[in-house]
Amino acid sequence: MNSDIKKILIDENTLKERIRELGGILTQEYKDRNPIVLCVLKGAFIFMADLVKEMDCPLQIDFMAVSSYNGTHTSGEVKIVKDLDASLEGRDILIVEDILDTGLTLSFLKKSFEHRGARSIRICTLLLKDRADRESCNFVTADYVGFTVPDEFVVGYGLDYNERYRNLPYIGVLKEEVYS
Repeated sequence: MNSDIKKILIDENTLKERIRELGGILTQEYKDRNPIVLCVLKGAFIFMADLVKEMDCPLQIDFMAVSSYNGTHTSGEVKIVKDLDASLEGRDILIVEDILDTGLTLSFLKKSFEHRGARSIRICTLLLKDRADRESCNFVTADYVGFTVPDEFVVGYGLDYNERYRNLPYIGVLKEEVYS
């Protein structure tokens, strides 16, 4: 698997340090609020597990699986694969996402949660893709960002290409010949 990586963008220690910082910020933001920390499956599961361990406040965890990608490209349509178990009515929601790229998925989720009566909706993304075409996307802003990455195909630390590379302990750029 490592031989498929063109370069490492964010190493394991840098990831851990930034997640510790984000956990401290979120602890202050959500103390006394008991948020629902919502993991967008599958890509965000490792990030969320490490993030909530750094949050020193009461919280509830839930999971949602949505799909908008086929290979390396978005389909343009978001499908709910697994919905939430918890009611969102009157609750503070922290959506934890692996990467904010086009914003299609997060825009869909935000609207859906507003309709379900959430009191507040914030977004914490591990990665924000640096895109030149931001205005033409359905872009949503993240309230908390781990790192900004170049507009390249990244994998590792939960992010995948066709269900592979999620278990890499770092964020790396996948070699183009692997997915083209």
